[in-house]
Amino acid sequence: MAKSGKRVAWVTGGGSGIGEAGAEALAADGWTVVVSGRRRDALDAVVTKIEANGGTAEAIALDVSNSSDVTKAAEQIVTSHGRIDLLVNSAGINVPKRSWADMELDGWDKLVAINLSGVLYCMRAVLPTMRAQKDGCIINVASWAGRHVSKMPGPAYTTTKHAVLALTHSFNMDECVNGLRACCLSPAEVATPILKLRPVVPSAEEQARMLQPDDLGRTIAFVANMPPHVCVNEILISPTWNRSFVGGI
Repeated sequence: MAKSGKRVAWVTGGGSGIGEAGAEALAADGWTVVVSGRRRDALDAVVTKIEANGGTAEAIALDVSNSSDVTKAAEQIVTSHGRIDLLVNSAGINVPKRSWADMELDGWDKLVAINLSGVLYCMRAVLPTMRAQKDGCIINVASWAGRHVSKMPGPAYTTTKHAVLALTHSFNMDECVNGLRACCLSPAEVATPILKLRPVVPSAEEQARMLQPDDLGRTIAFVANMPPHVCVNEILISPTWNRSFVGGI
């Protein structure tokens, strides 16, 4: 990507789960990684781990639902590194009250602000730099729920993830002429900390059969390392033992 050989990746939600795994996989491939998220201590732990393994990383504390802070974070990365070659939008949440019977507008607003608006804010923040480079890749982490509607994830989460899928494809339609490309990465169940917010938390045995964060980290690195003339528009990925197929959820 970068003619100098330096490749800079910005990973939101980089303090845990898929974002953390993606940051580690990218750093192992030689990327300079900037991780952002709301918990500074978690980000610092990821940076320490990456550096201990010979990688290059730094942290920016950030709530992606704050558009002005997102813009400042992107500007900070460009000031420090001169470029942004990759954005991984991995920041996302769900809430315990997620059915039509108990959902609250507060929960809906929070999910839309982080899972959808936050994705858009970050995409817009990197756009000027990527357009100027005539090169750049964005990976938006959506969900199986962005393709398949089921009861368990709830209406707010399902709706935001469907919207992220549409947002990704619309980006490619407009920005392919500028050498930019985006991938919507839609995993089914992944054994990450977000599972603790479910009304019924899956057992350890069930989680062991799910996708693991490292599986998604490797997938993110695969997309990121494709040559600039390749756009991986969408990846739908699930564990072989898919509970939505076998009646578990």
